[in-house]
This record gives sequence, C-alpha cells and structure tokens, in this order.
Amino acid sequence: MTLVILAAGMGSRYGGLKQIDPIGPRGEFIIDYSCYDAIRAGYGKIIFVIKRENLELFRESVGKRIEGKADVRYAFQDLNDLPDGFSLPGNGETFRTKPWGTAHALLAAAGEIDGPFATINADDYYGPESYRIVAGYMRDADPYGLPAKLCMAGYRLSNTLTENGGVSRGICTMAADGTLSGIEECTGIEPDGRDAVIRNGDQLRRLPGDSIASMNFFGLTPGILDGIRRGFSSFLLGMRDPMKEEYYLPFALSEAVSDGLASIKVLDTPGKWFGVTYAKDRENVGGKIADLVRAGVYPEDLWA
Repeated sequence: MTLVILAAGMGSRYGGLKQIDPIGPRGEFIIDYSCYDAIRAGYGKIIFVIKRENLELFRESVGKRIEGKADVRYAFQDLNDLPDGFSLPGNGETFRTKPWGTAHALLAAAGEIDGPFATINADDYYGPESYRIVAGYMRDADPYGLPAKLCMAGYRLSNTLTENGGVSRGICTMAADGTLSGIEECTGIEPDGRDAVIRNGDQLRRLPGDSIASMNFFGLTPGILDGIRRGFSSFLLGMRDPMKEEYYLPFALSEAVSDGLASIKVLDTPGKWFGVTYAKDRENVGGKIADLVRAGVYPEDLWA
C-alpha cells in the first residue's frame, strides 16, 4: 500500500511552508505523524508531491527521517505540466502562478504509483485509525478494474473547522448503501455552534455539523488516474477564471462516480481530524499532539 502526501500547496493563508512547521515535542511536523501512522498501518511506500524547488528542504527535514522505514519517493507538481494542446494561461506579461489544485497534484505522482494507494493533505492530522481503516478496505482492490471500488475516510464537518477563519471542505452526499453520490466543494465555511455557516455578503447558508466532509483522505487505485486526467482536460476547457480556478480531487472523484468509472465507499472513522490552516491554529494543534504523546499514542521521540 502506498501513501501519496499532497504537499505542493502554496500555504498563502498561513504565511509560509506550514507543511514543515515544527509542531511536536522534538520538532516533529504534522507530516511526521502522518508517516508514522501510515507505516504502522502497513503502508510501505510514501510519495511526497511537492514543488521542485522545495526538494532539498523536504528531503533534509522530512525524507531522511523516514528513509529505511519506508520507500520514500518525490513527485513534482509543475504549473506547465498540462495536457497536449494546452498552455499556461497569461497575457504575455503576466502568467498564472497559482497551483492547479489537488487533483493535478495527484496526477504528478502517477509515475510512482503501482498499486492501491491513499491520498492525504500534508498539513492535516487524521488519526491512526483512519490509515488502518482505509488500508483494510483497499488491500484486495483490483488495481486497474473499472468501475473502480474506492473509499474515503469520512469526518463530521463540525470536527474539521477552526475558529480562526473560513475553510474549504468537500461536503458529501451518500446513497443508501453508504457509497458517495456527490461532493460539493464549499469555501469559507465557519463554525456556528454545533453547525457551520457560509457567509456570502448578506446571504447566509447553514450546514449541519454532522454533515460528512471530505478531507482528501481517499483510498484509490491507479486505474482511476486516466479518468482524472481526462477530467482535467475538461476542466481546463471550461474554466471561467484561468488565473485562479483549481481542479480539486473531491470534484474529480465526484465526476468519476457520475461517469460510472468508480464507486466510493464512505468509511466512518472514529479518529479526530485537526490541522494548521492559519498561523493561530499552530498552538492548538501543538497542544493536541502533546496530549496524544502523554496518552501514549505516540512516543515523545517519534523516530528514535
């Protein structure tokens, strides 16, 4: 089983490379805990999707800790990595600088993927249970069979928010059999008591706190990548704002379900999600990690 960690985001709201900001008692990063949990759950290969210019930084600060414990690979998300017939949007003087999104990041890792795999965000903590649940579901998956039988770790929306600002979440709808029927990508979600709200000027949209949110923790197979690649071409053709729009992985997989290419089982996970979206989240996340260390979930020196 392979773990693909999507770590090429710009981190603009946080103001730096939040993926490698020390958070644990010995300077560990959130990525460290993700890798530790994955290795314990039987993931033998870990692929970091990063910007090429960050390779040495990632290798020195993260990769070398894991080498010898897992097969570590690197893949590079490049703005110019586009299907034939497409070019980087711009007017001759100003060109797009924003990454193409998480689905495009996953496609960057395609050459390193050779069997069932999982995807996660670099700056999110998912809990050890989720890695075991996803690996268990995908262990016997047909790598290239279509429609692909995939899965997703589902989290309650109220457990994925921060008091420090709005966040983007994929809000899921499910069929009676527990498979995913659609994902709506929502931005600017803020907590409101036990529920959540999206503010758009004077308009207010409420979301139930027990809605299932996609946190980009999917169990996938390499057979679905061609469908995502075709979807990216369609996305590029239909863009209204070529300088800013992104091709999100939840949207790409929702399209694959609609096209009959996949079914996605939503797996209820008892794990608690938390992450660093804003700089003010860091202290809260550090406290939660310290609590888990004291509870014996993790050793104080993670990689000793």
